[in-house]
Amino acid sequence: MSDNAMIKVRNLQKTYRTGKVPVRALRGLDFDLPEGEFASIVGPSGCGKSTLLYILGGMLEASDGSVSVDGFDVTSAGESELTAYRRNNIGFVFQKFNLISSLSVYNNLKIATDILGRANGAAARIGDMLESVGLAHKQTAKPLELSQGEQQRVAIARALVKRPRVLLADEPTGNLDSENSENIIRLFRRFSDEFGQTILMITHNRALAAATDRVIEMADGRGVTWGGGSIGQLVVEKQP
Repeated sequence: MSDNAMIKVRNLQKTYRTGKVPVRALRGLDFDLPEGEFASIVGPSGCGKSTLLYILGGMLEASDGSVSVDGFDVTSAGESELTAYRRNNIGFVFQKFNLISSLSVYNNLKIATDILGRANGAAARIGDMLESVGLAHKQTAKPLELSQGEQQRVAIARALVKRPRVLLADEPTGNLDSENSENIIRLFRRFSDEFGQTILMITHNRALAAATDRVIEMADGRGVTWGGGSIGQLVVEKQP
């Protein structure tokens, strides 16, 4: 375990209660993710992938264990601290694009900068980000005038325009065809390699996962080794 990791997860557990029946979504995870790495989480539906991501993002409370992101103790923070943490340090990308259809591409990104209260330089930052995702020529377009792949690139640009420490992506290619899915992975790869962005992505697509630096394979709320092995301690393996 590294003392300088961007993300540190220790003995993370989460139990949901439906009536009198407890459901253990996470059963004790331990891993580190270094700054600037692009990692993926794979595993069957219901194995705890999204639960892990939402706890990392400060949107869900853990039952036990600890999570630290860039030195911030997510699991012990109060709600006001978590609100500031989500606003300033975390970018989210989901399977659904969640763009505001009545606003232009530019204004969908401007909302993110407005929330941060950073008006100075916002226009240049938005322009640079749209250039980075190949959509500078679409600033005035509305989301429904774009292809699905373009809409997802806008969603990624919106998440990154505030320059978060960590980008969390929950099935970001789930609604896309294979070509657009590969384009999104290339885009993440570029942000990780060129700009040092730390990215953690859930995917069911093992071919896409193989393009990331590290793979976290989950089963039954636990971690397993890539390609099999004993269930228990989470193993994060570097891809060749």
